[in-house]
Amino acid sequence: MSADRTAPAGGAARPVAEPRRVVLTGCGALSSIGDGVAEFTEGLRAGRVGTGDISVFDTTGFPSRRGHQVNGFDAAARLHRLKPERTGRATQFAAAAARMALDDAGLDEEWLRARRGTVVVGTTDGEVGELDLLTESALALGLAAFTGASLSRTATGGLALGVVRELGLSDVEPSTVATACAAGNYAIGAGFDAIRAGRAEWALVGGADALNRKTFAGFARLGLIAPDECRPFDTDRMGLLTGEGAGLVLLESEESARARGAEIYAEVLGYGINCDASHPTAPERDSVARCIRLALENASVKPEEVDLISAHGTGTPTNDTTEIAAIREVYGDRPPRTVGVKAMIGHTMGAASALGAIASALAIRHGFVPPTANHRTTDPDCPVDVVPNASVPADVRIVQNNGLAFGGNNAVVLLGRHDSPRGEYAR
Repeated sequence: MSADRTAPAGGAARPVAEPRRVVLTGCGALSSIGDGVAEFTEGLRAGRVGTGDISVFDTTGFPSRRGHQVNGFDAAARLHRLKPERTGRATQFAAAAARMALDDAGLDEEWLRARRGTVVVGTTDGEVGELDLLTESALALGLAAFTGASLSRTATGGLALGVVRELGLSDVEPSTVATACAAGNYAIGAGFDAIRAGRAEWALVGGADALNRKTFAGFARLGLIAPDECRPFDTDRMGLLTGEGAGLVLLESEESARARGAEIYAEVLGYGINCDASHPTAPERDSVARCIRLALENASVKPEEVDLISAHGTGTPTNDTTEIAAIREVYGDRPPRTVGVKAMIGHTMGAASALGAIASALAIRHGFVPPTANHRTTDPDCPVDVVPNASVPADVRIVQNNGLAFGGNNAVVLLGRHDSPRGEYAR
């Protein structure tokens, strides 16, 4: 993307001669281990596992009813403008997390409205859960089930639009990205590009998804649902646990953050995306390795400078071994610590890599490595330090955050500590 790209006519963003540095100044997290950045941080530090029985849909007839549900979420209390009765659960999550990120950044709606921005929300399922409910109602009621209110809750594009409506924005470019489990990283990359090139002054980006019967049934039929817990990189791992939640971050230019005295979690150094399309569900090692190299090159980071990898780490036999093989193809026999936070928060689909990016930023800011929970014995085919079961203090300067999706959609984001000039991250 050209460095001298100008903003669209009428936009408040200005042309830039050099690419801007992009920093992360606000985090909004909804997960099974905590809502809000403080609870989410505490949960990561403690190695908290949010597994429980799913109650948002009927699990009768399935081999397991376990998953990672956001409990106690009160949409009416969280949302100021959106009407919960006309808004799907995933959109509610996205809007609530965006408001959390805005508050965490110390900003208000007026600040956003005065500047051109972008909102990008990644998702796997959109509002499939609402379609499930509508189908149930249609079977019972017939055409009477198809009311304006029920249909308004089902639009996938409503995730980004829901954020815009909740915050009362107008000079903004909203988009919803449906690149499955890598979608959160895709969204972060899009926001990074927009700010770096001067097309936007701020970006609210990330991912959101809600538990639903369709996806749960799909993974169950594939034999990928773990019977008890998700155990990434463990010899006895038996699969993933589906989850829900949202992760939205507020990005802005370094210049903007410094001017207002903002606290900076991390700098977005760069990202890489690719798609091998070699198999509907199985990852391809060389393609994942290429994506990692693309991200490192885009970020001007050397492999030896990376301190931590937040892995995709689904806990499925094939995905874990393929991901670690790709990591070792790039990093050699001594890769960085590699952790799987899905053991704690479940596989939150489109929110997964966004919540992984927040965990990465928190690791940088607070100086700790979150653990891979539920761990017993590391699989010999996954020879990495998974930081089993308990977080550890660490000087974390650069983190690689992986997002690997069905269909070969790969996205890798690099975050770095902001206290070093660009290109001087080596110790």
